[in-house]
Amino acid sequence: MNETKKMRSIARNINRSWVAGLFAAFLLFDILAAGLTIGGWCYFQETKTGAEFSLKTPRHFETIDADQIPEEHQGYAQRSKRWILIPFQDTMIRAQYVYEDSSGKKQTVYAGKFLVFSWRCLALIILIQLLSLLSDMLTGSRKARRQLAPLYEMTQKAKELTDAAAFDESKFHDLEDAISQISPTGPDARLQTGDTELEGLEQAVNSLLDRMRQSYQQQARFVSDASHELRTPIAVIQGYANMLDRWGKEDEKILAESIDAIKSESDHMKKLVEQLLFLARGDSGRTKLTMEEFSLRETIKEVFDESVMIDSDHHYHLKESEDLKITGDAAMVKQAARILVDNAAKYTPAGADIVLQVKKNEKNHPCFVVQDEGIGIAAGDVSHVFERFFRADPARGRDSGGTGLGLSIAKWIVDRHGGYFQVLSREEIGTRITVCFPQNPH
Repeated sequence: MNETKKMRSIARNINRSWVAGLFAAFLLFDILAAGLTIGGWCYFQETKTGAEFSLKTPRHFETIDADQIPEEHQGYAQRSKRWILIPFQDTMIRAQYVYEDSSGKKQTVYAGKFLVFSWRCLALIILIQLLSLLSDMLTGSRKARRQLAPLYEMTQKAKELTDAAAFDESKFHDLEDAISQISPTGPDARLQTGDTELEGLEQAVNSLLDRMRQSYQQQARFVSDASHELRTPIAVIQGYANMLDRWGKEDEKILAESIDAIKSESDHMKKLVEQLLFLARGDSGRTKLTMEEFSLRETIKEVFDESVMIDSDHHYHLKESEDLKITGDAAMVKQAARILVDNAAKYTPAGADIVLQVKKNEKNHPCFVVQDEGIGIAAGDVSHVFERFFRADPARGRDSGGTGLGLSIAKWIVDRHGGYFQVLSREEIGTRITVCFPQNPH
């Protein structure tokens, strides 16, 4: 019973440490996002007329009376009052931004609409973060106990061996003390007793600790990569905005280039956020699948027809096949197929072939196949292509508009259907990805 309580206590400590770190990361992200958003808006307001931006310029926000709100925003202000559950909204809707221009003249800009919209977006992000924290708080200890279960079982076995073999009581206490002092999240957490009779147990415990640390490192890398991926398009947009400010007003070529780049990066950032939210909802169990029987051949044919319509740079072929039916979420399976086809198109030269097919594999499992004549995947990278944010060639992946999350989403969908991937690729020859569903075809 004492060992059980200790395991539960360790699990709670691990969960508290993880939740506290996640809360701090969320808080830092929210502060940075709010600061960058408001700062960028102020910068745009002061420079859109061609004025130079200076940090020394006096500026502040202030509230105005409701009847002083510009006439074109009166309707928005009235509608916003319906959102009675959002705090500070009445104050924000009456806000205006005040700054001095280069001649010292005071300029005012109505800021209510921007602040209310920004606050709603931030509130939505905070709600998602709170739900994530709540989920970790409610289930984290249970997950930690599951991970520590092998350690508990080994402790029990060690105790049984002690009783059976007249184990030296001092050694047992040394082992118990060593286990109680382990911090699984520490970078150098190891079980070391110095007793050669316990080497096997030490190796088993240390192997478990290594796997736990690897899991934490993967989570930390995911947060870091997501922050990096979001920071890149923001930096590009800011760079083009600065170029517009300096030269774009007179040079139509620079103006057109900058507008195209800003639109492209905005679309990239929107796609990245949507994919992050999809994976976050999936990891937390909030994405529900609608399982029903459907035709795998008809689903892949729909993907084929859409690809032919929107992509004229490649030659698409759909091989004839029997009508295989599977049980699953048809929309999700279709999304996974779209991702694979889109990925094939990105890395296949114009004019080359992309082939789609539905068939049974050697295990008689229904499958669909996406085969291209693209650049291929290096042998050492094949096992990593479904990892989040992994790109065999980061620069080339960025140029193609990829986020590094598409194949991760496809894998999540296939995993939830109990399916698996078969990947065959040769560099400069092409790639064939087969997605199989181990269920009896109808």
